[in-house]
Amino acid sequence: MRTDDFDFDLPEELIAQHPLEQRDHSRLLVLDKHSGSIAHKRFDNILEYLVPGDVLVVNNTRVIPARLFGMKVGGTAHIEVLLLKPIENQPDCWEVLVRPGKRVKIGAKVVFGEGRMTGTVIADTDTGRIMKFEYDGIFNEILDELGTMPLPPYIKAKLDDQERYQTVYAKERGSAAAPTAGLHFTKELLEQVKAKGIEVVEVLLHVGLGTFRPVQVDDVLNHKMHSEQYYLYRVYDFNITKMEGKLSIRQGSLKPLCISAQTYKVNFS
Repeated sequence: MRTDDFDFDLPEELIAQHPLEQRDHSRLLVLDKHSGSIAHKRFDNILEYLVPGDVLVVNNTRVIPARLFGMKVGGTAHIEVLLLKPIENQPDCWEVLVRPGKRVKIGAKVVFGEGRMTGTVIADTDTGRIMKFEYDGIFNEILDELGTMPLPPYIKAKLDDQERYQTVYAKERGSAAAPTAGLHFTKELLEQVKAKGIEVVEVLLHVGLGTFRPVQVDDVLNHKMHSEQYYLYRVYDFNITKMEGKLSIRQGSLKPLCISAQTYKVNFS
């Protein structure tokens, strides 16, 4: 399977730069798997395709303001740092991407917020750097103050409301990007889903480099996926739902990765 099998033309002017005022008024494309017909709907029409007994799986991760802009100590280079994930058992150390990378080698220091925080590169990784941060105060509070939301590169417009890059059910901080399919749900729509007899199940998967890292090989099977952290709050047996002729619906493409990785009786088909 080659990467160019997935090439398609997407005119830049058709890429929305601002979210709709109503989340659930976005477009919904419905493909009939039996006839192959395509229907263009509004997202809140999703209720028409759910029946009692279905299961909706959502990712309750919360995006952190992971993009930092700083200045290299001892120079004039402006440095952009994207936090990916904290390093286990190494306090204040994060795996990061840096740009321009050639200016930030091991030992380089980057200062953020006119001295509010300093990051030192202590190691290289296959994809970026390990950076150790020094600061006075609470890291998350400083990050909220200095960081910006890591919007995709095709979004050029400034995001005025940071919460619009969070799902309405976001809880656990840790993602470097939003689970974007879930951005279209509103609290009211979720309540309607539950009222119809559909179970809403939460899982946690922190979105990292594996989601947006470019595929740089011709054969997708040779692409190395970056690891991402996930957590299941309890054991789910979706086979029961499937056997009863119901649907297990995954919001987005990330949840099947974490659920199918378990040895539990799970079968999304």
